[in-house]
Amino acid sequence: MRWFWRQLASMRTALFLLLLLALAAVPGSLVPQRAADPNGVTQYFVDNPDLAPVLDSVQAFDVYTSAWFSSIYLLLFVSLIGCIIPRTKHHIDALRAKPPRTPARLSRLAGFTTRDVAGGASAASVVESAKAQLKRQRYRTVVFTGVDKKTGRETVSVSAERGYLRETGNLVFHAALVGILLAVGIGGGFGYQGQRVVVEGQTFVNTLLAYDSFNPGRFFSDSQLEPYSLTLDSFSATYETQSLQAFGQPLDYNAAVTTDQGGQVSESDIKVNDPLKIGGTDVYLLGNGYAPTITVRNPAGDVVFTDSVPFLPQDANLTSLGVVKIPDGLAEQVGMIGFFYPTQAVADTGAYYSSFPEPEFPVLTLNVYDGDLGLDGGVPASVYSLDTEGMTQLTGGATGVDSLELKPGDTIELPNGLGTVSFDEVKRFASFDVHHDPTQGWVLLFAVLVFGGLLTALFVPRRRLWVKATERPDGTVHVEYAGLARGDDPRLAEAVAQFADKHAGPEATAPAAAPVSPDDTKV
Repeated sequence: MRWFWRQLASMRTALFLLLLLALAAVPGSLVPQRAADPNGVTQYFVDNPDLAPVLDSVQAFDVYTSAWFSSIYLLLFVSLIGCIIPRTKHHIDALRAKPPRTPARLSRLAGFTTRDVAGGASAASVVESAKAQLKRQRYRTVVFTGVDKKTGRETVSVSAERGYLRETGNLVFHAALVGILLAVGIGGGFGYQGQRVVVEGQTFVNTLLAYDSFNPGRFFSDSQLEPYSLTLDSFSATYETQSLQAFGQPLDYNAAVTTDQGGQVSESDIKVNDPLKIGGTDVYLLGNGYAPTITVRNPAGDVVFTDSVPFLPQDANLTSLGVVKIPDGLAEQVGMIGFFYPTQAVADTGAYYSSFPEPEFPVLTLNVYDGDLGLDGGVPASVYSLDTEGMTQLTGGATGVDSLELKPGDTIELPNGLGTVSFDEVKRFASFDVHHDPTQGWVLLFAVLVFGGLLTALFVPRRRLWVKATERPDGTVHVEYAGLARGDDPRLAEAVAQFADKHAGPEATAPAAAPVSPDDTKV
C-alpha cells in the first residue's frame, strides 16, 4: 500500500492522469451528450440504430458523469493532493532554513569569475557591500567566515538565495487545479441544466414542468429554481450574401426577449456566446429554426389542431423536418411528417431542397399517415419523431399520391375526407440552454490562480549566488563570484558577471584571459 501511494502521489502519475482525463473527454465532443443535447442523442439513435446502443452501454452519451471518467477524475484529485501536501511542507521548511554554506571550490560552479579590489578595502567590507546589494535584489543572505585551505588566509563570504517564488507558484498552480476539480464537482452536484425550445411570441416560465429536458445535479432541489419568465419577442439572423464563396453562411443570430423577474420587466438580447444572466442562471442561445403554424380542421370545419410546430434543421440552408400528431378530433388518429424549405429549389432529380436559409420562397410538404399513434400505451414518445409501424401511409412515398404541398396561406384537403390542413404563417424558434452553476465564481478564481501560478513557475528563476573575499599580502582583496541554478537557467552566467561588474566597480581588475594556443582552435 505504501508503494502504491508513492506511485499515485508522484507528479509523473498526476501528469499522466491529467493527459488521460483530456483523452477521456474526447468522446464527449464526438457524439452528442444527454446533458447538453438530448434531442441530438435521440436523433443519433435514429440515424445509427446499431451503433447507438453499443455506445450507450459504455456511457458514451454521458461521458462526464460516466463511471470511467469519474474514476480518472477522482484519481487525479487524490494524486494532486498527495503531491501537494508533502511538497508544501518541504517548501515551508526551505523558506525557514538559511541559505547553504559557501562551497569550498567556487570555480566548479556556473558563471565563476573573479575580481581584484584595491584601495585598502577589507574582505569583510567587500562582503558587506555585496550582501547589501544582494538584499536589494531580494536575495536571502547569510555571511560565513572560514579559512582558505590552500593559502591559509581567512575568508569572508556571503551566501545568497532567491527564487522561492518559483516553487510557490508551482504549488499555487497545483492547488488551484485541485480547487477547479473540487469546484466543478460541487457545482455539478448542486447545479442544473435544462433546455427549452421557444417559438416567437411564446413565454417560458422557470418551473420544472416547463423544460423540454432537464438534468439536475445529485443534490438539486426545486427551491433552487428562482421564479422568472422569458418571452421570445423576435428572432433574427443575418446571412452572408456578398461573397459567393460563403453565400448563405450565418453572420449573426439575435434573440430579442422580454424578461419578468419579481415584477421587474426588462428587454434583452441573447446572442451566441453572449448569454442572459437572470435568476441565478445563464441562458444560452443553442440553436434556431423555423416553426410553421399549421391548423387542421375536421370535415365540419372545426379546428382540431393549431400550433406553431418547431421543425428541426437538417442542413446549413435550414431544410427542416417536423412531425404533427393529431390524436383526437378526426375519424382516425393522424400523423404527418413534414419538410419545410425556407427557399424552395428543385434538383435535377426532381427532389426539393432549400437554396438559402432565409424564407424567400417557403414551401411545406406533408406525408400523411393514419392509424395508431402509439400514445395510449403510456410509453413516452418524442415529439420530433413519428412511429409509423402501426400506421398506414396515405400520401408520398410508394402510395402513388403526391405529398401535400403548401405555401403560407394555403389550405388543402386531407386524403380520405379526413378534413383540411392549412399553412398559416412561418415563425422562428430559438433553443435555449438554461444553466445554473453556483461555483462559477470559484472556478474563475481558481483558473486565474492556475494561470498566475504557471507564469510564476515558468519565468521566476531559482538561483543561488556566492561572493567570497580573501585579503592578500599586497593589500588587495581577491573576490570570487559564482552561481548555481535549480533547473535550466541560461542567463545565470550572465547574471553572475553583471553582479560582479556592478559590485566590484570599474576600478576592479578582472583576471587576464589565458593565451589561446593554435591547438585550441582545432575541431
